[in-house]
Amino acid sequence: MVIEFILVWWHQINWRLAEIVVMIMNEMMVQAGEWAPRVLWFVLLLYAIVTGGFIVLENRSPVKTLAWLLAFLFLPVVGVALYLLVGRDYRPFSREGKLLQQELGNQLTNSPDVAAFLERQPQEFARLKAANPLVYDRVLELMHRNLEAPIYPHNTIEILQNAREKYPRLLADLRAARHSIHMEYFEWASDEIMQGFKQVLLAKAKEGVEVRVIYDPLGSFWLLSWRYIQEMNAGCIKMIAWSSLFAIHTISYRSHRKIVVIDGKIGYTGGLNMSEEHLKGPHGGQFTGWRDTHVRVTGDVVLGLQSSFAVQWYNTTQEQLTDSAYYPPVEEAHPYLPLQIAQSGPDAEWKAIRSIYFGLITGAQRQIYIQSPFFILDAGLSEAIAAAAQSGVDVKIMLAPTGPGINAPYQAGFTYAANMAEAGAKIYLYHGDYFHAKTISVDSMICSIGSTNMDIRSFAINYELNLIVYDRETTRALDKIFCHDLAHCTEFDLAAYKRSNLLWRTRDSVMRLFSPLL
Repeated sequence: MVIEFILVWWHQINWRLAEIVVMIMNEMMVQAGEWAPRVLWFVLLLYAIVTGGFIVLENRSPVKTLAWLLAFLFLPVVGVALYLLVGRDYRPFSREGKLLQQELGNQLTNSPDVAAFLERQPQEFARLKAANPLVYDRVLELMHRNLEAPIYPHNTIEILQNAREKYPRLLADLRAARHSIHMEYFEWASDEIMQGFKQVLLAKAKEGVEVRVIYDPLGSFWLLSWRYIQEMNAGCIKMIAWSSLFAIHTISYRSHRKIVVIDGKIGYTGGLNMSEEHLKGPHGGQFTGWRDTHVRVTGDVVLGLQSSFAVQWYNTTQEQLTDSAYYPPVEEAHPYLPLQIAQSGPDAEWKAIRSIYFGLITGAQRQIYIQSPFFILDAGLSEAIAAAAQSGVDVKIMLAPTGPGINAPYQAGFTYAANMAEAGAKIYLYHGDYFHAKTISVDSMICSIGSTNMDIRSFAINYELNLIVYDRETTRALDKIFCHDLAHCTEFDLAAYKRSNLLWRTRDSVMRLFSPLL
């Protein structure tokens, strides 16, 4: 009985307290009834003016501006958070652009060999322009005006189509290193395959070879363990994250480049990262393997890859790699195979690689072959590809229909594929292996191989690097690979897509609305 009395008493007290609280709140609402709505409307209006005005004054593309305005309107808190993380223009926070005018660049050009190389550039430009058609001129001018990119005239290049070709070749070159090994990757894993690479690198460091590794902390977030990094650093290997994962204002701006330079004489670049997945395919069993395009190069162009790594290393560690030993003269004779290095990033004044793709597409006379896992275009590139197809150029585009992880970018890509198919381009979807190649070739004369996807993120947000190859033999070899890949593809059926499930097409169209943010 005592317990029941206490419970009843406690219940009555709580009920009375609740009544008092409700009375107080009602009185406050009555008192505030006249001004609360006005304050709320004022706050909302101020929010709209400040956020909307800030986005509009950035003078981005109307599509991207509208996408962010919609995000701010319908997701007031989440939209602003997303913008702070992934939406801002990086130019106010640029480090790399400033570096080009600093001591590192000056010291590199003070090397006698590098200075002599730069002095020969006017003759190399004249030689390449005189011997080749209009599309070369256009790309050369873009490279010169946007990037001041030199021509590397004498080189050898070997196309590697997957990790089964790349990894053994790379391991052999690493084991033969005598002075330095420099590596930069978006993804680096600590799986069984990469444990083998770690042992090779530790052995080379023990021999006195300087080993430096840059990895992207976001790209490697789920793949790379702290223990792996600590073991590398404990073995005199400098393995450094490109940027802090917790630097909020730069978290979206990733280093997507893939670079290896060995002794300043051998280089690798392209689309392949460092992970067991590249041998077996992404985890989950959805894919049978991994199809990518990478290159191994020797000759003059290795100087450019070394310089690119040196800039990224300086930005990351403030250590200057200016010793002439990192930039040895090319001792062996190499054939005339002119290359240029196209680099871009969110701090660049112009979207250099995007401009080069635009120049390649608009300069094409006969054919354009494009390979990319993602296909998210801005208005200019959409019009360029459509105009090329409508003018009779043979436009073939090979894409990944799906991928590991989030499928939103692939779903948005279907809508762009449909647009290009309506213009007359032929779209192919690669099946079996996960498709990750990033190439473009034009008229069997000029091609680009690198890390850049055919999407807005790669063109505007990521740090990317592509090789521009002014060589018919290499470009024809790339064309043959494209034609061989067609055996693993089905052609995108525009009519079937239009007849497909309305909910699927609505989903794709919604993803397209947010594609500038993907």
